[in-house]
Amino acid sequence: MQRNSIGYIFNLIFFIINGILSNITQAETLEQAWNQAFNANHSIRAANAQTQAADQELYAAEGQNLPSINIDSSYTQLSVDPAAKAQFAGGQNAQFPTAQSGYFKSQALISIPVYSSDQINSNIRAAQANLNANYQNELTIRLTLKKQIADIFLTVLRTEGHVIVAKKHIDSLKNHYQEVQHLFEQGVVARNDLLAAGVEQANAEQQLLQFSTHLEIAKANYNQLLNRPLNTKVELQLPPQILPKGGLNELNHKALETRPELTVLTQQLQALTEQARSLQASLLPQISLNGGYKFEENRYQAYQGMWLVNLALQWKLFDGSTQHKAESLLQQANALNEQRENLISLIHFEIRQAWLTIQETQRRLKVTRQAIVQANENLQVAKDRYHQGLATNTEVLKAEDLHITSHDNHNTAVYDAIAAILQMRYTIGIL
Repeated sequence: MQRNSIGYIFNLIFFIINGILSNITQAETLEQAWNQAFNANHSIRAANAQTQAADQELYAAEGQNLPSINIDSSYTQLSVDPAAKAQFAGGQNAQFPTAQSGYFKSQALISIPVYSSDQINSNIRAAQANLNANYQNELTIRLTLKKQIADIFLTVLRTEGHVIVAKKHIDSLKNHYQEVQHLFEQGVVARNDLLAAGVEQANAEQQLLQFSTHLEIAKANYNQLLNRPLNTKVELQLPPQILPKGGLNELNHKALETRPELTVLTQQLQALTEQARSLQASLLPQISLNGGYKFEENRYQAYQGMWLVNLALQWKLFDGSTQHKAESLLQQANALNEQRENLISLIHFEIRQAWLTIQETQRRLKVTRQAIVQANENLQVAKDRYHQGLATNTEVLKAEDLHITSHDNHNTAVYDAIAAILQMRYTIGIL
């Protein structure tokens, strides 16, 4: 019998530990949430497709430096044989055919750019900058999505904390209500104390209902961002608090290097500048080397096939629109540069704001921990004094309010501290 009892206890302990470990492994991390969202997000897929398109545009621009080969073939049928007239000495006229009425012709030509006044290289640099901009834009979308998920991730955890605190508050109020009811039945306290305790408990239960509803809404929102059924079970793991290293100046410098939105504007500005240079270069001399083989079927011609080579020069001396188009592109580049400067100023502000918020939340954590200790002791003293008839029911209920407020404040400070660190990492561009 004793062995059976010991075995039962061991089985029970194993079951409890297994359940705890199961819950731990089921808890979803923020990193896992990001990976799920990336696999299902349509904006990221669209941005990736744009990057692939820009990559092909770069290949096309680089291909302008390669030789181009053209093969043309055709067959022509005329109504009569083409002929030429001639007049000889003595006034005699003669006519003789120069080609046959039906003939086939074909040519294979190769063209190699020799000098383009930097037009081709400008096109390549513009395409490379455009590819970089698209890639950084893809990173921007990922970073923004990570921030959205992190926010709702913390909202779920924060609301769960409020629910836990609210439940503990109700349990405490229930114990107090039972104590008041016992004293009332003994005739020690007035009915008014019993009614006040009941009202306070009802208010706490109402607040718990509100928090529970907010929690379900937050979980549904979280599932929606991850593109999965809204009623999917949500169990989340508290994200680590990894504070970026370095002082304020170092963080500002790092943000200017890693923030993808800033790089997008920089690359777009470069692309527009290079496109303008390409247009301006099109007005300068363009030299190409052409060669190939040409065949034209003609039995009246001595050589039906022949090789050819030529060096071509093209110089557009005047074009009423090209220069204006180039100037338009340069003005667009200037506009992007102004946006870039404004974004730099905004990033500096966001870094400073996140830095100050982190300092504030860290101090709040210390203060709220102390407040919880004091509130717990205050509540216990108030209950003891009330039980001894040395304090009123109002003092106990006020102590209960201070107790719940201190716990709520600490819960808020915990998640505000995590949110501040995530905001800093997002602002730097390393979330």
